[in-house]
Amino acid sequence: MALLVAACGGYGGGSSGSASGGSSGKALKTIQISEREFSLSPGTVTLPKAGTYAFEVTNDGTITHAFNVEQSGGEGDENEAEAGDISPGSSKTVKFTFEAGKRYEMYCPVEGHKAHGMAGTISVGGAAGGGTTTNSVGETTTSGMPGY
Repeated sequence: MALLVAACGGYGGGSSGSASGGSSGKALKTIQISEREFSLSPGTVTLPKAGTYAFEVTNDGTITHAFNVEQSGGEGDENEAEAGDISPGSSKTVKFTFEAGKRYEMYCPVEGHKAHGMAGTISVGGAAGGGTTTNSVGETTTSGMPGY
């Protein structure tokens, strides 16, 4: 029985997950994320361009957390990456491939954690001219270059 529990319990250290859609390639950059009760730090990530990125997620809290990245409004699991459970003091790395012009979110999927504030947004740069801003309800606005 103990062997069965150990096999199903999940390993809390350095394992990695990856999403489908070509995210198994080399990451352009690794983003450090800290999870605590009940926040993600940083809460907003801006990526310079589309491509595959790795997220090294450390649970700096005292209870088990997890970490997901997905396209905002995405349908199904094809646009999602899951790190799985992350024990206190442990970390995991997950890769995800981002496309320009789309919105993404990151969050802890443990029941109730996202609602308590363990959520954030990811924006992808690379658009010509102007910049984007995401407000507290997840709406993105684009500003053009002044004088054009």
